Amino acid sequence: MDLLQSQLGNQDFIGQLTKQIGAENPAQTQAAIPGIVTTLMGAMAKNASTPEGANSLANALDRDHDGSILEDALGMLSGQKQASNAKMVNGAGILSHLLGGKQNGAIQMISQMSGLEQGKTGNLMTMLAPILMGALGKTKQQNGLDAGGILNLLTGSLNAQKQQSGTIGNKSMDMISMFLDQDGDGDVKDDIIKIGGRLLGGLFRRKR
Repeated sequence: MDLLQSQLGNQDFIGQLTKQIGAENPAQTQAAIPGIVTTLMGAMAKNASTPEGANSLANALDRDHDGSILEDALGMLSGQKQASNAKMVNGAGILSHLLGGKQNGAIQMISQMSGLEQGKTGNLMTMLAPILMGALGKTKQQNGLDAGGILNLLTGSLNAQKQQSGTIGNKSMDMISMFLDQDGDGDVKDDIIKIGGRLLGGLFRRKR
């Protein structure tokens, strides 16, 4: 999370990202980033919850994501600087692997949560996916993590995020978590209504 924060918490970087995705309002870009990061980390943790999934993620990190993208993420993602490995910057491929048929639903959900237009949310997600994989790969390398260690890192980071979030942030994380558990049909509107109802119902039940 510290590695990600050093990249994604920089206002100049946010401004450049906003231009890259064709948006005009950096505030909307910044609002969409936490939802995207949480969604992708949640999807990684879910995929890595089986031995096969955890080993597959570990192998992908060793093979394609050594963290060097963090040296000039925008340069590599825009093609201005040559990446050492094409898969390192293949955001579309990463998203397809992580989210599968839920990708459009995730974009729609994050767009509704942040106010960023869906097309631009999709562009932003495609750019952030390689950065997240690079940060995870660098952390794996620096700490000598095995497949189980990566899963612990992901779940620990998600739990830490939740503890640091306010009430609204916690509700958003709950919504993302529940969305990832849905049987995605490509349209998230009904799921958001159902999930929102469950969250509100839970809050009312706790108050009684």
